[in-house]
Amino acid sequence: MTYVRLIHGFVFLAVILDLFSRKVIGWALSSRLKAELALQALQKALQTRSVSPGLIHHSDRGVQYASQDYVALLQHHGIQISMSRKGNPYDNATIESFLKTLKTQEVYLNEYADIGEAEQNIRAFVDEVYNIKRLHSSLGYRSPDEFEQSYNAHKVA
Repeated sequence: MTYVRLIHGFVFLAVILDLFSRKVIGWALSSRLKAELALQALQKALQTRSVSPGLIHHSDRGVQYASQDYVALLQHHGIQISMSRKGNPYDNATIESFLKTLKTQEVYLNEYADIGEAEQNIRAFVDEVYNIKRLHSSLGYRSPDEFEQSYNAHKVA
């Protein structure tokens, strides 16, 4: 989770990223840093993906990710829970890299009047730029969408 500055105040952003493809598959914004924010992002992610045996959900040790409702939803879907080692920020380097990209290429370039404007711009960045156009060296200089399409085409063939 991170914060996004508005003209008057700030909001919180929770993001779920597929480590395999680097694709953002769920996210949510809220004016309150509560467990419901993380839960909303997870629910969106689960709507975009089918869960296969062996799926691992990794997060930091924040109380939002350890909340009863969040853990129950992961368990309901048979998702294995993994949390960062205490005090080790490198365990979440991929999501931290995404958040840096989001902030430097979108958030810091704009002044959002309210949460609605922030949500609209972040949605456009994620859906139209990051997932579709942003090239990743770890994906052979392909975008997350292109990488997933290539993987799925080879899986079917």
